[in-house]
Amino acid sequence: MASLPDFTALVEANSPAVVNISATQTGSARSRQGLPDEEVPEIFRRFFGQPGAPAAPAVPRERVSMGTGFVISADGYVLTNHHVIDGASEIYVRMADRRELKATLVGSDAASDVALLKLEGRNFPAVQIGSSKKLKPGQWVVAIGSPFGFDHSVTAGIVSAVGRASFDRSQQYVPFIQTDVAINRGNSGGPLLDTDGRVVGINSQIFSNTGGFMGVSFAIPIEVAMNATEQLKEKGYVSRGLLGVNIQEVDRDKAKSLGLERTGGALVNGFSDDSAAKKAGIELGDVIVAFNGQELSSAADLPPLVGATKPGSKATVTVVRGGKRQDFQVVITELPRDQLASIGDSAADSGALGLRVEALSDEQREALQLEAGQGVVVAQVTGEQALRAGLRPGDIILMVGRTAVASPRAFEEAVESTESGRPILLLVRRGEQTQFVTISPAADQE
Repeated sequence: MASLPDFTALVEANSPAVVNISATQTGSARSRQGLPDEEVPEIFRRFFGQPGAPAAPAVPRERVSMGTGFVISADGYVLTNHHVIDGASEIYVRMADRRELKATLVGSDAASDVALLKLEGRNFPAVQIGSSKKLKPGQWVVAIGSPFGFDHSVTAGIVSAVGRASFDRSQQYVPFIQTDVAINRGNSGGPLLDTDGRVVGINSQIFSNTGGFMGVSFAIPIEVAMNATEQLKEKGYVSRGLLGVNIQEVDRDKAKSLGLERTGGALVNGFSDDSAAKKAGIELGDVIVAFNGQELSSAADLPPLVGATKPGSKATVTVVRGGKRQDFQVVITELPRDQLASIGDSAADSGALGLRVEALSDEQREALQLEAGQGVVVAQVTGEQALRAGLRPGDIILMVGRTAVASPRAFEEAVESTESGRPILLLVRRGEQTQFVTISPAADQE
């Protein structure tokens, strides 16, 4: 029977290169009963202060964000998470030997949650960069970080899955490594190492109902991080490939109607402006099943592959049309940087209404004869209240109360602004019919 691994040598070799990061953000908060905003739970923020009431005076304050990072080269480059240093006016790094050094931000990329820092000096201890491509579920991995400020804490576990799509749609270009390694607040930005002591990922997220570790942690593959690093060094930002399609998952019923043998792939339901895919001959209703020879098990597999493709290069896109596979050669364009900033507005969940809505493409609006920027589409009905009201996927929501909604974010804000506990009126279009529907929100949770 194989014995459990001993990580002692691995930890001793890599700990000197792991650093604690303190990022100071200077801002102001409007006081509510003397509490800064982040100390008031979200559920209470909706009830403290009524719309139109005079605002309390802004109170200048500083907030320190704690995280982890690791040195990737002897000349002082450090990798961490974007969310650790986001908005920081000052960043300090504490080394394993207790030295505290001021760091300069070279660049940061929100879409991959990667930030690159630079320390002045030389001969820094550095990690060895490995590869995540050979990782398999069941393999041992180790994390070193600073959970709750406890420097150089070591936790270990196994790879639970690879190529996971994030629950945060703003990071749809990252095929996350899922592990059961204990990760908590402060671990963000720390290295995930394989049993050879090489870095295979950056610990970034946890999935939790409580805010604490629940056995589901996510790491950014080191290839994604290093690609971002090189681009941040070279040009100060990260460019990504763009195929120019809007896609959705293929469930069992859609697979049957489209002549597919199994579920999977990405169903094309719209095109962006000046779409490279459309120019190459891809059509609405095609199911993309492979990209550059790599099969897609779900629609979520496509964005990371396209995003990692160099703009201007050719890619082979395999689709199923009429039950037959076809290959198309597509010249990948570059994703506009302003589009990266709005990725997080592509969908919204309303727990109170039991609905998930998504943005409409220009082609979808044209087909529905809607005005530009009008309406959102119901992607999923998850709540009993919405089901009772008769809502179903594909319905177009035009208004919440008397407020027109043009994006998922506008929909979410309109729902949140309604009076607590009162039924919410939605203007819904289905086919050629438009009517108002009333939903009684679910009771607020403790």
